[in-house]
Amino acid sequence: MSHAVIIKKAVKKYGNFTALNGVDLEIRPGEFFTLLGPSGCGKTTLLRMIAGFNSVDGGEICFDDKVINNLEAHKRDIGMVFQNYAIFPHLTVAENVAYGLKAKKCPKDQIPGKVEEALELVQIGQLKDRKPNELSGGQQQRVALARAFVIEPGVLLMDEPLSNLDAKLRVQMRTEITKLHQRLQTTFIYVTHDQTEAMTMGTRIVVMKDGFIQQVDTPQNLYDYPANLFVGSFIGSPQMNFFDAKLVKRADGVWAEFGGNAIKVPDAKVRKLVDESYIGKEVVMGIRPENIHDEERFLSVADNNLVEAKVEVVELMGSETYLYLKVDGKESNVVARVDPRSTSRTGDTVKVAFETNRLHFFDKDTELSILNR
Repeated sequence: MSHAVIIKKAVKKYGNFTALNGVDLEIRPGEFFTLLGPSGCGKTTLLRMIAGFNSVDGGEICFDDKVINNLEAHKRDIGMVFQNYAIFPHLTVAENVAYGLKAKKCPKDQIPGKVEEALELVQIGQLKDRKPNELSGGQQQRVALARAFVIEPGVLLMDEPLSNLDAKLRVQMRTEITKLHQRLQTTFIYVTHDQTEAMTMGTRIVVMKDGFIQQVDTPQNLYDYPANLFVGSFIGSPQMNFFDAKLVKRADGVWAEFGGNAIKVPDAKVRKLVDESYIGKEVVMGIRPENIHDEERFLSVADNNLVEAKVEVVELMGSETYLYLKVDGKESNVVARVDPRSTSRTGDTVKVAFETNRLHFFDKDTELSILNR
């Protein structure tokens, strides 16, 4: 049976350093929940507190309605997959997977069948008699996965399990783990600093920074409606472009001015401002690289959303092209993700169209979004 994991005002301190600062979370039974954030944000600390490896200095951690703060790790209904696999080098693949079953006093006659089924699920049944040093990194990771879920835990915890694999294998294993979750229907809690992993695998994501929760939402909502500037910059690749802009009211509506440029903010976007007093003020404007266009079909219908730019670098990625642009009003380059057939070349001065219905605005001081959904 999968558990809900409820975290109430969780605190973790190391001396004077607070690693987790009053974290509140509710993870639903059977959910694929991802903890995302940069190194040092507290995501692994939180996972280890759920596992029982780290003590809780404040607040509560509950499985369903039971507080488990003081419950020993081996008595919690969890499976754990680590970054470094942590499989026993002296045991065969089958013996590694059987280890947890023996520890849980599973009837001996049931163990071989359960081990075989688990190894087939992760597609390494043919390797059951090999030792870990005869396996590739991807195969070792599959052994670690099989060992974790063969005990049928109510919560499966994974700490950066793919970070030691090469890029191609990471993509493959992402798919395998997602399929595994669909098959097992247990609660998965997955720690990563890789936003692509989080976006493609998680039902919901919590974005963390410096021990605080920044936002909890579905992958699409985090992308479309970042709660603050940090989430806007952390989700999406290449990251969102930010401008110091001023919202100015003119006879025909509200415009965003930056440097010598001005673009008209759509009326629908203006109506979403949390407070009209932002009109006339300095704000931070954000736009994602894929919402800046140099293609003729965008330029030909452009209306008060054109910006002049100098192309400084062109990166041909095959399926798309990245343009690094010098734009008045911004010190660092503006990145545009454009069609691979783009004719823009280094040194060109070009016009680009900003997709203004995709603009984001943030308070200059608090860095919170100033747009309602």
